[in-house]
Amino acid sequence: MAFSTNIIRFYQNPGLSNDQEKNILHKIRQQFNNGNEIIKSIKTEFCFNIEQQAQLSSDELSKIEWILTPDFNVKLNRESSRLRSLNSSSKNTILIEIGPRLNFSTALSTNAVSICKNIGLDEKVSRIEKSTIYLFEIEKSLTKEQENQLVELLHDRMTEQRYHTPIESFKLPPNDDKWFEIDVIGRGEQALREVSEKLGLSFDDWDISYYCSLFRDKLKRNPTSVECFDLAQSNSEHSRHWFFKGRIFIDDKEVPESLFAMVTSTQENTNDNNVIKFSDNSSAIRGFSDLNILIPKDSTEASSMELKKNQTRHIIFTAETHNFPTGVAPFPGATTGTGGRIRDVQAAGRGAHVIAATAGYSFGNLHIPDYHLEWEDNNEIYPHNFASPLQICIEASNGASDYGNKFGEPVLAGFARSFGQRIQSNERIEYIKPIMFTGGIGTIDDGYIQKNHAQSGMNVAKIGGPVYRIGVGGGAASSTEVQGSEGSESLDFNAVQRGDAEMEQKLNRLIRACIEHQKGNVIESIHDQGAGGNGNVLKEISEPMGAKIYCNKFTLGDPTINTMELWGAEYQESNAILIRKENREILDKISKREKCQVDYVGEITGDHHITLIENESAQRHPVHLDLDLKTIPLKPLVIQGEDKTRLVIESLHKVLRLPSVASKRYLTTKVDRCVTGLVAQQQCVGPQHTPIADYALIALNYFTYRGSVTSIGEQPIKGLISPEANGRLSVAEAVTNLMFCAITEIADIKCEGNWMWPAKLEGEGALLVRTCEAMCEFMKQINIGIDGGKDSLSMAAKVKLPSGSEIVKSPGTLVISAYAPVPDIRIKVTPELKIDDCSLIYVKLNGNDKFRLGGSALAQVYKQLGNDCPDMENPSHLKNGFGIVQKLIKNKICTAGHDVSDGGLIVCLLEMAFVTDCGLDVDIPSFGQDPLNVFFAEECAVIIEVRNEFVESALNEFKSCDIIAHKIGKAIRKKDVVIRYDNTVMILGHMFTLRDVWEETSFQLENHQANPECVMQEKNGLKFRKTPNWKLTFEPSKINLNIDSHITSAPKVAVLREEGINGDREMIASFFMVGFDVVDITVTDLIDQAVNLDHFRGLIFPGGFSYADVLGSARGWAATLKYNSNVEAQLQRFKHRNDTFSLGVCNGCQLMALLGWVGSKPNGTQGTLLTHNTSGRFECRFSSVMIPEKTPAMMLNGMQGSVMGVWVAHGEGRFVFESDQIKKSVKDLVSVIYVDDDNKPATMYPMNPNGSVDGIAGICSPDGRHLAMMPHPERATLSWQWPYIPPTMEHMKQSLASPWAKMFENAYKWSMATQI
Repeated sequence: MAFSTNIIRFYQNPGLSNDQEKNILHKIRQQFNNGNEIIKSIKTEFCFNIEQQAQLSSDELSKIEWILTPDFNVKLNRESSRLRSLNSSSKNTILIEIGPRLNFSTALSTNAVSICKNIGLDEKVSRIEKSTIYLFEIEKSLTKEQENQLVELLHDRMTEQRYHTPIESFKLPPNDDKWFEIDVIGRGEQALREVSEKLGLSFDDWDISYYCSLFRDKLKRNPTSVECFDLAQSNSEHSRHWFFKGRIFIDDKEVPESLFAMVTSTQENTNDNNVIKFSDNSSAIRGFSDLNILIPKDSTEASSMELKKNQTRHIIFTAETHNFPTGVAPFPGATTGTGGRIRDVQAAGRGAHVIAATAGYSFGNLHIPDYHLEWEDNNEIYPHNFASPLQICIEASNGASDYGNKFGEPVLAGFARSFGQRIQSNERIEYIKPIMFTGGIGTIDDGYIQKNHAQSGMNVAKIGGPVYRIGVGGGAASSTEVQGSEGSESLDFNAVQRGDAEMEQKLNRLIRACIEHQKGNVIESIHDQGAGGNGNVLKEISEPMGAKIYCNKFTLGDPTINTMELWGAEYQESNAILIRKENREILDKISKREKCQVDYVGEITGDHHITLIENESAQRHPVHLDLDLKTIPLKPLVIQGEDKTRLVIESLHKVLRLPSVASKRYLTTKVDRCVTGLVAQQQCVGPQHTPIADYALIALNYFTYRGSVTSIGEQPIKGLISPEANGRLSVAEAVTNLMFCAITEIADIKCEGNWMWPAKLEGEGALLVRTCEAMCEFMKQINIGIDGGKDSLSMAAKVKLPSGSEIVKSPGTLVISAYAPVPDIRIKVTPELKIDDCSLIYVKLNGNDKFRLGGSALAQVYKQLGNDCPDMENPSHLKNGFGIVQKLIKNKICTAGHDVSDGGLIVCLLEMAFVTDCGLDVDIPSFGQDPLNVFFAEECAVIIEVRNEFVESALNEFKSCDIIAHKIGKAIRKKDVVIRYDNTVMILGHMFTLRDVWEETSFQLENHQANPECVMQEKNGLKFRKTPNWKLTFEPSKINLNIDSHITSAPKVAVLREEGINGDREMIASFFMVGFDVVDITVTDLIDQAVNLDHFRGLIFPGGFSYADVLGSARGWAATLKYNSNVEAQLQRFKHRNDTFSLGVCNGCQLMALLGWVGSKPNGTQGTLLTHNTSGRFECRFSSVMIPEKTPAMMLNGMQGSVMGVWVAHGEGRFVFESDQIKKSVKDLVSVIYVDDDNKPATMYPMNPNGSVDGIAGICSPDGRHLAMMPHPERATLSWQWPYIPPTMEHMKQSLASPWAKMFENAYKWSMATQI
């Protein structure tokens, strides 16, 4: 008898934590009138819906139950819902079940099914989806409107839906939509108008006229619906940038050159150091040719790593925005924006290396409940089909952070801006359509900067995830003149994509393995899939030769996908490549090892057509387009033209709370800022890790000091007064931010320009042109250039009012991302002041003595704009000032620096005090101006700290270039702030009082994304924090690094990674640099018996997010090892050998606990678990830890009693023990402890970042050979990786090795001493 597919269920009760339930209840009550009276309580339950293709045995169900069980205190119920039973027996409850939409598998399901596959259930389990059941106790029955409101508050309508009854099947009805011909021959333009409306193609009059003429008069045939959809996406503004490349007419007068021509002309006055510009997914500048790079000897199999010396890699950068999707669905919109930009880096040349990211968010007025900001108007209306600014601020940053954390890309710099105001004409300007900005920096091998041309016979392949019905029509939707127009909502939602960071990471590993294949990269050409989906990317990669593409060769994630969706959907985590047939075996081998799908979907033909084939014998195909159609005439664009002390203190308190000025701690703590181990500078600086840094700095390799720096500039509010000032000041801000890291020279700086503008609305196009002209001219004058960029020119939203509607424009925004080569990453300064024997110098770089308040933070908090804004009157002052400051840094005369930007001079000074945890004694000259102007004007300037003996010479250098520079005072160790204005005290108080005001908005936002109790602990404890009292019980200068001369019989250590692990390369580097033969091994290698652990002395489990931790941290990884008999036998033999050791970090620590390698019961099975942080979110911090005196951990031998900083980056790091007996048994095995500023075991957040009892951060086995710890010593083994070094340890900056290198050296020495 045939088995029929059905759903089985496991219920977890409770589902959400108590804190999460409290937060949801509070949120709901706030949204309901008399909410406290209507909603009395909440209970939750999770339901795991499992689709089985064949009957699961009791043993198999037990395995699944183990995978799904989150901790010791939870027992799953099979088929029985406790909340449904309670609801059926009560009249005063309402039950609501929320789960994912059924038309696509979620990332959770993809990863959960992958786990099942690895434990032998691949033929039986096809899908696993998790839903949440909410049971509300209510005072009285809800109206239908109230019930709908409640449902809206509980789910993301983009990705989730309500289940009115339990899910019985995931099967979807068949999709009968077939492609069809459009009768252009018979009906002309009207036929195209109708199909544009039906399919949401956003054809304008020019498009309709052009395509009608093309098909009717030139090709003499009717187009198909798929071809029309293709052309709409591929040739949309979003994909083709018509505005920047087209002819522009302003008031009937043509602008002499296109905006694209203006931008490219900046290259004429700068160094010719681009190796890629305006021609690929990313841009790149010349890097260095003396890099020492660790790569595998054979990337197709388990392989030893080796050091390749004097390698040439260039510096790659790209930036883009994902604004419309983020406005509609902030979390998935931001995840896919991040993923798309990562693929822009991956797909440059013949493949490139992703290293780090930047991020930025612009949103409307926040309207934070119970936190009134005086400049926000509570009477303004927001459109229902956009997320609120508060949701966007929290959820977009959560989405981008979550994706980067799981992929393994640190976010190192960024911005956040909130603006909403009615200007003089009563026109409302607000970021209702938000900006979600993402930038990426990486490297590209010298030999792979150019794509190889398509040649007949080459295979066209898709690599990455399967085809889903998501992101359909995204390119056209993003190009709509005004988002939120009537009738567009369903199309808008269809156009938003969903992301899967785990799949992106597998895709990245496949590309990296191809690049690192020492017999040659098998990728001939690569393009990322983005706007336009397959239709766009497969045309791009086959140009100009043409290709045949076969529908039946694609892997479908949804079997009901129709041909138009297959061709046009912008599903994520997918790239297209060209590969020669003879290299397919190599690619297939890599694909299997890295678990990344490769579909050979077509072949290059040489007929100069792209043909999509459903049936080879059919007379007509859904797509048969001449590739010359991509060369479309430029669209003409026609545009129409357009008591002072009290006041200072009051103004300061307002300005310090404005989101663009206030602390960004709510953005930095939740994002990984250390993964890769290549981070030399991230956002946070000083003893309290305060988010104030001006630039992001990466190393290009581990064992030399070569690097690259990037910074951001954006000044959109000034642009509301002067578009020219917007262009110049955005560039100037990027340059002053970059100023404090020593680069090669200013003419080596290249920039990406990202334009977010309502350019299609009356008058706005002309403002964009003026901004671009001014920016280009300014860049030429300071000798820097643009080498790439993107635009989003539909930055407006329609808001329905009680009487009609209004169009709300977002401020025209230009984001400049500057990047440059760095010869030595150690030569830099930050805003952290050195205090002793130093003075502060204010350097004005705008070219005059004006202090203008237009467009400033001060103006905004008083609901004003102003009519005279800062500008750059003399570009040479910036150029020359940059050179002087760089020289002062290189000569170690300048000890700290910070740029004057949002908030003005006063905020710049205070931020330097906040980050240093010190006071100020400052006297600012009046410059003949009002104190409000001098303190709050945002004129281009910097404040530098200079050693006292060089103050006069530094001032003279600035004077020789006619640059205004004044010594204004000094930093003091006493935490008092005294700021005078021409000898009159204007501000007098405690530094931490002002810092609390600056931190307040951030903490208010934290309450909406983290456990409020933890937020309160950090907020209240900040003023009591002290400089860490770190100490070492050993001499780090005696650590012996062995990078260059490994012995042939060096002990072997296996670094074992599973899909989703992202911390393997920094772990490899840490073991390699002390002398080990380090072998890169995947779990697939073990399952396939391609490698045997009997040959290894060390087994390392690195950090990351195995299977995205969808069912609990490391649980899928553990199941794969635990339920594979051959692998389990190997692990047990290894564990019990006397000559072996192991180390598990982060995800590896969680794994070792699950396997019972540490903290086990007497019988050797699991007794310890790592569970969710008490904060309820991912935490990344540089925490103080102590190595206990009694630890027997072999790797920490000789380090006992030491206290030092180390990176932590995890969401589930809290040690939990099954019983008190087990807790007592590990008391003397605790190997790492979080400590507070007095070096006592930390019990309070954030010194204890996860809530572990007694501050436990790591434990070992009784014999000390197996060590598991949540912190990341492998990301802090090199001195430049430390984000903060206290004055007492300054000497370690001169050494390559940091104190943490000793634990790796200990392992090497032990291995050599115990060699059999």
